[in-house]
Amino acid sequence: MTKVLIKGLGLIGSSLALAIKQAHPTITLIGCDIDAASLSYAQQQNIIDISTTDFSTAAPQADVIILASPVNIIIKDLQLLATLTLKPHVLITDVGSTKQTIVKAAKPLQQQGIAFIGGHPMAGSHKSGVTAGRIDLFENAFYFLVPQLTSPQIITQLQDLLSATHVKWLTVTPQQHDRIVGQLSHLPHIVAAALVNETQTTLQNSPLGLRLAAGGFKSLTRIASSDPTMWTTILLENEPLISAQLQDYMAALSQIQTDLKKLNKPAIEQFFTNAKITRDHLGPQQLGSLPNFFDLFLNIPDQVGAIADVTQLLAKGHINLVNIHILEVREDIDGVLQLTFDNAKNQQQAANLLRAANYQIIRRN
Repeated sequence: MTKVLIKGLGLIGSSLALAIKQAHPTITLIGCDIDAASLSYAQQQNIIDISTTDFSTAAPQADVIILASPVNIIIKDLQLLATLTLKPHVLITDVGSTKQTIVKAAKPLQQQGIAFIGGHPMAGSHKSGVTAGRIDLFENAFYFLVPQLTSPQIITQLQDLLSATHVKWLTVTPQQHDRIVGQLSHLPHIVAAALVNETQTTLQNSPLGLRLAAGGFKSLTRIASSDPTMWTTILLENEPLISAQLQDYMAALSQIQTDLKKLNKPAIEQFFTNAKITRDHLGPQQLGSLPNFFDLFLNIPDQVGAIADVTQLLAKGHINLVNIHILEVREDIDGVLQLTFDNAKNQQQAANLLRAANYQIIRRN
């Protein structure tokens, strides 16, 4: 029987465990964590089958090892694994949010012939811990893979193991990953936290203060509620890149401050115009689809059951749909439905089925 060891039963680790159990109920899931309460909860809730605090003893028994601790612990665990006698065909992966340092730490294992795939699901929550885990956490999220020196068969093995996550897989280099995630995730977390801290300081003597915070402020700063320990580790592991991105961001703030002092209306308006154009063009309908994903766009009536009819049609045709998105729905006219598939064959089969059912395909990417 296959044994999967998950080291770290926080939000990500417990959510992966739930997804693995759903798709592969016969797999034995071993949970490893330093927190006895987390292990007890996970076993009581049937998230795992076996609990342990002894990683060194559990790792040699495992067929798959998933490292779901903070990045600095993942690095130490990889170094430890390189000293242990593991199963010859063991697969090791991680979920850390920085990849260059982790991939470097995994090299001694790979030199021994051990399969390692760097991974990072771009999903999370302001909640943390094993009690926050849920099976739909990764639904339609991007899951980065860094499969250097790894065969396609091993990659397929990992994707099958995690099939119930229903993620969208993206293969990148460690450098690409850290640059993208630094700008789209790490920097925004710093900005959100800084805005909350600065607002608290500014309004601390106001009788109303943060009690008036709502709408845009809450939306903009939601991620400031994330785990402080985890984010401290993330920033320290990706310091050179994040420092450079912070410098660029501060330069942009400094420029708008200069324009304000000079009452430079055209420059200020252009500042907001550039941001609006970029923000309004987010999404595949403007920027185009990501590599390795295949889209169909079709008109769909704005009426109850319309989307269900499409998905049921695809399900009857045994066509795997990895994402669905409503691009535009207005009263009395058709909406635009974007369907995303993981290969061109499924895209073509879906197009044939939908046309046969009298759906109008607007375009395909």
